[in-house]
Amino acid sequence: MTLTELKYVVALAQERHFGRAAQKCFVTQPTLSLALAKLEDELGMKLFERNKNEVLVTPRGQAVVDQARRVLDEVGKIQHIAKGGQDQLAGSLRIGVIPTIGPYLLPELVPILRKRAPAMPLVIEENLTGNLAPMLREGELDVVVIALPFSMPGVRVEVVYEEPFSVVVPLDHRWGLRKAVRPSELGEEDLLVLNNGHCFRDQVLEACPGQSNTAQPEGRAGSSLETIRNMVASGLGVSVLPSSALVPRYASKLLKVVPFASPVPSRKVAIAWRNSFDRPLAIEMISASIRSVKLPSLRIAHAV
Repeated sequence: MTLTELKYVVALAQERHFGRAAQKCFVTQPTLSLALAKLEDELGMKLFERNKNEVLVTPRGQAVVDQARRVLDEVGKIQHIAKGGQDQLAGSLRIGVIPTIGPYLLPELVPILRKRAPAMPLVIEENLTGNLAPMLREGELDVVVIALPFSMPGVRVEVVYEEPFSVVVPLDHRWGLRKAVRPSELGEEDLLVLNNGHCFRDQVLEACPGQSNTAQPEGRAGSSLETIRNMVASGLGVSVLPSSALVPRYASKLLKVVPFASPVPSRKVAIAWRNSFDRPLAIEMISASIRSVKLPSLRIAHAV
């Protein structure tokens, strides 16, 4: 059994596809397949079930996958110590971010980090909270940027900013000249929201009581905020966006942004990392750098 084989096991468990797993490991598919077959023979058990469309982890294989992740995480710590361990800002940082934050925060955050910590490149995983959480727990990620609520045993959570929501409507919509809209008024409209699994969908629905047009049987849900923005621009309905998604670079001439009346709905954005993570200065750098991002309407939280 080798560390390389364990990396293949973890990659295949995550990708559920031999081709994608091989690509992730920078090897050919036959190389990965042969190595895993050899490991299964050595262990005397099947780690994966193969079928036409998907690769599934066997019940006993899942225990091996979980242990492999822990082993690789510990090896990473040894490598960090071997490289000196004195400079916690040297070496890549594996960061996860949810899709309603990543496209808007990262273009501002990355240049700041390049100046402040040039030897700490980011390995970025954009995914839903439900997928990032186990990756953080198992050591596949070092830190995640998520929206609250979020809690997990052995993980510390720190709020970095709060951002308000606004309504977006087609340019010719009757609300286009309004100074503000009450959340309850969205119950009268075709409200476009994200697909199930996105926490921002839940936050919008919670902020807009009485909304009854969100079952989305007619394609009124989108996979990203940019898809939603374009659906609104096409005249399909109205929607709600966080302030970070309303900067000029994403503006559309076919949309009108209308503020919410007070109290304005908002979300709190936080970073989360394992208590056992051995690079606290890297976490401090991420935290401070996010707090220095210049995006309109963000209410920066003071560091604890």
